Amino acid sequence: MIRHYLAAREELAAPGSPFATTYIEVRGAQLKSFASAPPTMRAIWETTTAHSDKDYIVYEDERYTYGEIQEQVRKLAAHLVAHGVVRGSRVGLAMRNYPEWVVGYWATVSLGAALVGMNAWWTAPEMEYALNDSQPLVLIADDERLDRLENIPNAKPMHIITVRSSRVVGADCMTWDSVMATADPGTLPEAFIDPDDDATIFYTSGTTGFPKGAQLTHRGSVNNILNLAAMSATTALAEAKAIAAGEMETPKPRDVAYPTSFMAPTPLFHVTACNCILHAATVGGAKIVLTYKWDAGRALELIERERVTNFSGVPTMGRELLMHPDWSTRDVSSLLGLAGGGSAVQPDLVHKIKGALKEGGNPSTGYGMTETCGIITANSNALYLAKPDSCGPAVPTLDVKLIDEDGNDLPAGPNTVGILCVKGSIVIKGYLNREEATADSIKDGWLNTGDIARIDEDGFIFIVDRAKDMVLRGGENVYCTEVEAAIYHHPSVQEAAVFGIPDERLGEEVAAVLVLAEGASLTEPELRDFLKATLSSYKIPSKVWFRDEPIPRNATGKFLKRELRKELIGE
Repeated sequence: MIRHYLAAREELAAPGSPFATTYIEVRGAQLKSFASAPPTMRAIWETTTAHSDKDYIVYEDERYTYGEIQEQVRKLAAHLVAHGVVRGSRVGLAMRNYPEWVVGYWATVSLGAALVGMNAWWTAPEMEYALNDSQPLVLIADDERLDRLENIPNAKPMHIITVRSSRVVGADCMTWDSVMATADPGTLPEAFIDPDDDATIFYTSGTTGFPKGAQLTHRGSVNNILNLAAMSATTALAEAKAIAAGEMETPKPRDVAYPTSFMAPTPLFHVTACNCILHAATVGGAKIVLTYKWDAGRALELIERERVTNFSGVPTMGRELLMHPDWSTRDVSSLLGLAGGGSAVQPDLVHKIKGALKEGGNPSTGYGMTETCGIITANSNALYLAKPDSCGPAVPTLDVKLIDEDGNDLPAGPNTVGILCVKGSIVIKGYLNREEATADSIKDGWLNTGDIARIDEDGFIFIVDRAKDMVLRGGENVYCTEVEAAIYHHPSVQEAAVFGIPDERLGEEVAAVLVLAEGASLTEPELRDFLKATLSSYKIPSKVWFRDEPIPRNATGKFLKRELRKELIGE
């Protein structure tokens, strides 16, 4: 199967192929890009006129066609222009996965403005930081985020649009319904957009206590869409070659061929749901199913009702679907793919997914980062079953290499282990207002992923460990230094070390070891209550150990977290 994959990849990369690549100069570096890539995300959105009568967004019991969303996009875009939004402006979205998020996204990027994805988990201080950092002209927010906004005393004046709310917050505020009732539904306003303009600003958790606003460009976002299509096409061609060679059985045709329908269970303010699900579904004229919150039972109900063909969430969600008692009673025969990303998919889950899906259904995974506008690798179907420990080969528009801790290139070889670096058109422009952080992460176009990896003889990448001091909890990045910084604000804490511990449901959970100041007292519940004021709930340690002795350190004074972890949990 692997040799067929390598042949298919070479065939689809040939000159004249829709997936042929070339090198272009971007920001002074030669970066790989698809030769036929559309220039902007606006061009992507304009293709949806061919799908106007199709279902586009299903949110719980609400349903919207492409045509209905297109009209709302035109109205919102006209309203944004009337309130000063132009190329280079920023518009913030702070809400759950409502249909209004999708409308806000396409209206903003189609004007050449940058969409600022506000993490719905953020506390008021975290939200305040991002607003001050990104300076949006307009903020579109739901009630829960408006509650937090009202707890920000010095919020910068901006036009506010309230979603699914009758509230009016301040003088320059309108409800969504008022905007839709009064805005001009004519044509989409004209806009000049450069491929290197910011399309989206998504915040990544900060290693120094503050998140960084990653600047995802139009070029990067478009190339990510084509990378997704190329990886899928390559796998399909490889399987066709294996069938022709008699090395793979021809899949039995399904009784019913359902239209493509995606379920997006993860937040749209992350690249997984936005760039890898929303974008891919929109290009293909597919339906996207959104939910109020994650609930495996409700997800199964909607999979059955909407005949969902593609489910892509964090591995926790896939496992919860398979283990839910309703899995055996719901009709999930429409599912063609059950994907996991955002954290490592355990090899046992790969085979469980294959066994649970109907004939022709397959597992898949992807490894990516906000800093690459989406995926770095993809592995699916027979390839995934052949190499379930691998996150797959790199996408076509990336060059890859391994370096050592001093930044030196390592020789290629299946046994070489080093820090993975990638270079290509999907790498972000940089971090907003953070020139030093950008220079540290991206050198001559090469992005340091912070992940320790090896690359086998077939080009498949295996993530061995993380160089960054980070916990990957259910698809959310939690930087240990950020949590430690918050803990140190408590006057009773003398030393704090934060690290990840295994969790069957979430992959990892946040844990902390504390040494208290002499004579001080602090309990685990008291610490959690204290942290609620500054940290999102998913960042707060679920397990806390207290020590009487100082935390062990190495010669440079750094805490020996791996030794701590081994001492406390045996790993």
